[in-house]
Amino acid sequence: MSTDQSDLAASRSPPGSEALQGAASPYTQGAAPSTGPTEQPHCSPPPQLAENGHQSPQSCSENGQHTPSSMLSQQLRKQHHEQRQSPPHSSPSSAHLAESAPTPMENWTPPQVSPRDIVRIFQCQQCSNPYRNAVTLSCGRSICKTCLPETHARTSITYPALPDRVQAFQCPFPACNKEHVLDDCGLDVILNKVAKVVEGTLEAYTVDAVQLRQSTGIVFDATHRDSDGHQKQAKTIRGTKLVATWALAVEGGLRFDAEITYQELPPSSPGKMHDEQDVRVLDKMQQAMRTEMDCQVCYALFYDPLTTGCGHTFCRPCLHRILDHSRYCPICRRKLAINPLLKRNICPSNDRITNIIETFWRDELEVREEAVAAERAARHQGLEVPLFVCTLSFPMMPTFLHIFEPRYRLMIRRALEGDRTFGMVLPKRPRHSGDTPFHELGTLLRIVNAQFYPDGRSLIETVGLSRFRVLQHGQLDGYTVGRTERVDDVSWEEEEAVEAAEVGYDNGVGSDEEGNHRSVPLRQRMNIRTRSYSSLSGGTPFSPPQIGDDSPQTAADLDTLTTRSLMQFAIGFVTRMRDQSVPWLTERMLAIYGECPDDPAAFPWWFASTLPVKDLEKYKLLGTSSVRDRLKICCAWILEMERVRWSLHGCTIL
Repeated sequence: MSTDQSDLAASRSPPGSEALQGAASPYTQGAAPSTGPTEQPHCSPPPQLAENGHQSPQSCSENGQHTPSSMLSQQLRKQHHEQRQSPPHSSPSSAHLAESAPTPMENWTPPQVSPRDIVRIFQCQQCSNPYRNAVTLSCGRSICKTCLPETHARTSITYPALPDRVQAFQCPFPACNKEHVLDDCGLDVILNKVAKVVEGTLEAYTVDAVQLRQSTGIVFDATHRDSDGHQKQAKTIRGTKLVATWALAVEGGLRFDAEITYQELPPSSPGKMHDEQDVRVLDKMQQAMRTEMDCQVCYALFYDPLTTGCGHTFCRPCLHRILDHSRYCPICRRKLAINPLLKRNICPSNDRITNIIETFWRDELEVREEAVAAERAARHQGLEVPLFVCTLSFPMMPTFLHIFEPRYRLMIRRALEGDRTFGMVLPKRPRHSGDTPFHELGTLLRIVNAQFYPDGRSLIETVGLSRFRVLQHGQLDGYTVGRTERVDDVSWEEEEAVEAAEVGYDNGVGSDEEGNHRSVPLRQRMNIRTRSYSSLSGGTPFSPPQIGDDSPQTAADLDTLTTRSLMQFAIGFVTRMRDQSVPWLTERMLAIYGECPDDPAAFPWWFASTLPVKDLEKYKLLGTSSVRDRLKICCAWILEMERVRWSLHGCTIL
């Protein structure tokens, strides 16, 4: 259902209300136990909101005590513990430094993840290099732009048939293997920003490692071989474990799926391992990345991030709210070719951004999940949509109502005081006690004009916004209210896939050996059926009025027509009926509902609003999930009307 902009703004929780952005590291399940007395930790005060709406990255653990690093060696653990136990008689300069700039070990717990796994997060699965101009595919996976497969032009798609949706490619990931439209795979804004942050941070520490003569020995697993098929030999690379692993990936020597181990160098070597340095690197990376990981709708850490075709990422619940109001991206204003239901099996989350969040901010993510669950539970407690049990309405079409019952006067007044919306549902005669007195599918209407009379009656003009399904209903001051869920169409990608699967002959499919009916061109099937007709009086073949040589005759024929052909067939029928001045296409009707639209998405709603068909037949349109399905229903009505006309033409009146 549509929600008011004020509700959207009110639902945004302030960044500090859900979690401390620098909460205890997501990698550790708990703090290591401390032995002996501990001093008051150098914990920074609660994070304050910056001018840009982000929190300060300073943090401490939930219990107010800083936990030691799980990546530190036992020797570093002991040394760090002794430093915390030391009496406060250090020099003023060192005390000032400790108070003004806490070290990473004191205010952040690094993840229990190996340096190899951290580097792998920022590697492309196709070329194994660190991300360069990362592109997120419709399946949620990300690759470098240069790794995109070769594209091909799709010739079997007639709707939406936009110029920028012609080029497509086969997904390079075997787990997906679907066809992706090139225009649906934009440069991932967030992932590219984060990749640059990581690259800049690690390159800076690579320079430091050279100056400090730090080195790490890397041993490849048995499956990692060079171009000649020989197992790669161990290498010594400048830097700590994390820095050295990144350097190896940058030079192209580390496959995405390769596993490595780290070789301890002699303790006397000046390039021995420095896990403490890796802690500082991770802390720097976390702080720098955190400013990029806020959703631009709720201004909190991404929850279930979903990247649109234009490359912008939002929380899935936030994108739901966006699509309630508009089908355009709130950042770049590009039209979103996405399934508004945002089901995870159809619109997967951004796999790489999800992995980054789960790796670096797991505790904060858990707090976000609890907040979202609480908000969802509170939203589902009330019956919030007023329902007018009266008639059948359709999206994009006007509905005019005469309000005279006191209960509906109250409902309309409250709607006008609020967001001017209410639901319209078709009444149904209950067959048993307890049955719902209306059909479950309806249309959300917005009041665009209202005229009141002195006796309290009113005439209101509304327009359909969207479809919904009533999940639960009750009574409020005499009128019906309900809890609803929005009903939307599938995405353009799914619409195109259905058409390509159904229209066999448009893809060059010929007749098979078994004479498959679907593979036979429609013209041949039409000629076969035409010869089967005969008139009642003469016995000569009877040819019903032909719309064209390829006009469908049965509902099965409709399945084999392209979406464009279905639209042309329906438009042709409307044109002929208008030329015959049928009563349901008078100037008065056209003044109300407008001229026949040439948009396949709008035509079925217009056609159902004007055609004299039973409401229960029209009601079928509300349950469809694609433009193609609705066009086939409309064309089936046309076939039935033509069949009745043909039958009357061949009858002998006695």
